[in-house]
Amino acid sequence: MGHTVVVATRSFGSTSNEPRKILEEHDCAIVLVDERASDAALLDALSTADGLIVGGRQITASFINACPRLRVISKHGVGVDHINLGAAAARGVIVTNTPGANANGVADLTFALMLAVARPIFEANAALKRGEWGRYPGVELWQKTIGLVGLGAIGSAVAKRAAGFDMTVLVHDPFVDHDTARDVGAATASLDELLQVSDFVSLHATLTEDTRAIITASMLARMKRSAYLINTARGELVDEEALFRALATGRLAGAALDVFAVEPPTRVDLVNLPNVVATPHIGSHSVESTTNVSTMAARNTVLVLTQQSPISQVN
Repeated sequence: MGHTVVVATRSFGSTSNEPRKILEEHDCAIVLVDERASDAALLDALSTADGLIVGGRQITASFINACPRLRVISKHGVGVDHINLGAAAARGVIVTNTPGANANGVADLTFALMLAVARPIFEANAALKRGEWGRYPGVELWQKTIGLVGLGAIGSAVAKRAAGFDMTVLVHDPFVDHDTARDVGAATASLDELLQVSDFVSLHATLTEDTRAIITASMLARMKRSAYLINTARGELVDEEALFRALATGRLAGAALDVFAVEPPTRVDLVNLPNVVATPHIGSHSVESTTNVSTMAARNTVLVLTQQSPISQVN
């Protein structure tokens, strides 16, 4: 007997046919639903579905409870804070994700953002295209100190790239010991110490109730006035009002943001500050990362539907 899998993310299979083949070879009929479709349209598709592959769309308890056949929710990505894990567990629905599959893409963007905010690349590029020929001073990354808040797959990939810039790497992660940090060329530090001495602070923590708004006004006040904050993890890790005030008053040199508490961002005043570089949550949108994530999401789905253990289960 075949399975029905609803795919509600535009990125799935957009860079390779392999993820679709994995589903089709295991007798899975694919039902595509636009990730921006109405709740009613998604619920209609899910009413007879065995699996769901989803991106950042909210999957509430009411969705899960209205899907009698649903057996697996496969996150097309890593963060699952938008999926009601408790409701899924109560219904026996397995939730999976794809840790590490997009690590290199996000790590690359992290360094691109650091370089762009430290050396005003976007400003200089725009000015030159207007016919201007000016001077745009910045600072170097070479031999600076970078503080990583979180050392999962992405944080570890950033640490490895930092070695190429001869940077001192500090890590704050309550789940990481000294030996694990040393393996990627880093040293552990308290959050206080990391904020006080880092020239660049880069966020790579998972969003939980413990990490929500972990970067507050008081935390920003601990940072050097010459420091930069980089966030390619989750917007909710940062108190955006406090960040706006720190940047607008010169308390912080700059910030580079790929994620926001509300997306698209409603804090246009923050995005439009001259010392902010902002991108629309594109960290994992490299060809390689999209292929890796889609393939892993498809495999997770098939493994659950064939009564095997998925590669990564989160509930």
